[in-house]
Amino acid sequence: MNTSKTILMWVMLCMFGLVSCDDDLNVEPSDQIARENFFQSEEDFQAATAALYNRVWFSFNDKFYFGLGDGRSYNLYAPFSDYVFPFSDLTETGLTGPLVEAWRSFYIVIQQSNNAINAIAESDVDEEIQEPYLAEARFMRGLAYWYLASLWGNALIITSQADIISNPIINSSPREDVYEFAIRDMEFAAKFLPEQSIQAGRVNRYTAYGMLSRFYLGYAGLSDNPNSGSMDQNLLDLAMKSADIAINDGPYTLMDEYEDLYTIENNNNSESMFALQWVPNGEFGVNNPHQAFFALGSEITGDDAAYGFFTRASVDVLLQYETDDKRRRATWMAHNDFYPEINQANGGYLVDHDNTYVNVKKGVVGSNRDNPAITRQNSGLNTYMLRLAEVYLNYAEAALGSDESTSDPMALSYVNELRSRAGLNNLTSLNREDFFRERRIELCMEGQFWYDLVRRSYYEQQTILSFIRGQSRDEIIPFLYDNTTNSLMIDDTRDPQPQAIGPIDESIFLLPYPEPEVVQNPLLREAPVPYEFTEERITDLFD
Repeated sequence: MNTSKTILMWVMLCMFGLVSCDDDLNVEPSDQIARENFFQSEEDFQAATAALYNRVWFSFNDKFYFGLGDGRSYNLYAPFSDYVFPFSDLTETGLTGPLVEAWRSFYIVIQQSNNAINAIAESDVDEEIQEPYLAEARFMRGLAYWYLASLWGNALIITSQADIISNPIINSSPREDVYEFAIRDMEFAAKFLPEQSIQAGRVNRYTAYGMLSRFYLGYAGLSDNPNSGSMDQNLLDLAMKSADIAINDGPYTLMDEYEDLYTIENNNNSESMFALQWVPNGEFGVNNPHQAFFALGSEITGDDAAYGFFTRASVDVLLQYETDDKRRRATWMAHNDFYPEINQANGGYLVDHDNTYVNVKKGVVGSNRDNPAITRQNSGLNTYMLRLAEVYLNYAEAALGSDESTSDPMALSYVNELRSRAGLNNLTSLNREDFFRERRIELCMEGQFWYDLVRRSYYEQQTILSFIRGQSRDEIIPFLYDNTTNSLMIDDTRDPQPQAIGPIDESIFLLPYPEPEVVQNPLLREAPVPYEFTEERITDLFD
């Protein structure tokens, strides 16, 4: 669906079919409300922004979240899947379904945010009541633009639904401007969001500071020389300051047990800074189908929606786990792993297949006999978009900066706190590869690692290309896996299975534009035009 048609459809669905909300945002779209009678109160603002937590992100979450974030980074491979292998094999095109849907989803987020921003700003409600909801919508819009800048680079910057409908043939803006736009939106959110979330699951000021630590860290490495090996120190300092505020001033704390992060009962837990809120027993569009894609078999889900037999961990990612790392069994199911919370009526679930492959655990939560929130192709489990653990890692990596290693005590403290929770020994210093591995394992199957590769390619492109070439994507390597020691042994009794992959060069760090969009807007193929910023940049976030 092209962007202009997407906008027209979602103007009607999202602005005139608004979402009511309870304390947990776990409600479905309901009353049809005429716009001229809406945006008259704070309650109206809450309803208008509630849709930004699920439906508008659905096409992104459905397959692209993990197919791109973990498939393209080769944490995950699924040789018979049309939503993982085009990314893991580096063979996606402008017609790859999840890619087309993700672009569409980001612009749905942007347009729904724009509609809310413009309607709230034009209302007669007091400005101080408007500001938190304007900030909430700008948080979402800024995050969508961060994804667009990270994935496509140059992108269409749109702030008005009316403008794009009247003239859908427009130039893209350069990647630097798209990042700048995203940062400005998130800075506005950090300035005007409330210190405490107005409802469970909604973002607050410290969520925005946490997200800024990601934005500043990524932008710090972008320059005209992708192999400079250096980053912008001013932006690194801002990343550290943002992370520090989010960690030390905000209400968030790490969960005691890593595995507890991935249960329905712990949706909106103390570590969750921003998560997509899916509706238990909800209709298509407000449901989370991840379990259906990952579950090993129907004995887990209790129905036929269990497609995960061939959705597996790569050898490359399994080799990253240390012997005692608790995060492995919370992320990946290996032979002889036991999960008491799944199939509880029969005493729990023992993974009983041979030890020649390892399947996905994150997102797999059981059947409705285990939890009534689970229905066919809807686990009811939130999708993490930002956890406190990531902000810890953002601070630590910004402290490392352009150096090869660091013994910064705060950086060590944050990384070792995560390692301690995982059952691992403390580190006494940190180098770039330590950060790389810790981020990969801590956030594995949370749609993040590809963005780490892209971010590092801004200043160490050849290093990242060598890393990707070393992942042996061109063959499926047979192995035997020991779940008690997290150890892998290459199985010499079986032959590797070759698979075709795309070229590994600098072009892989930008995705092709969706072909339907290019057909509708041929200016996407033209050189980008600088964006004219008309709003003053917020300058007092760290005073």
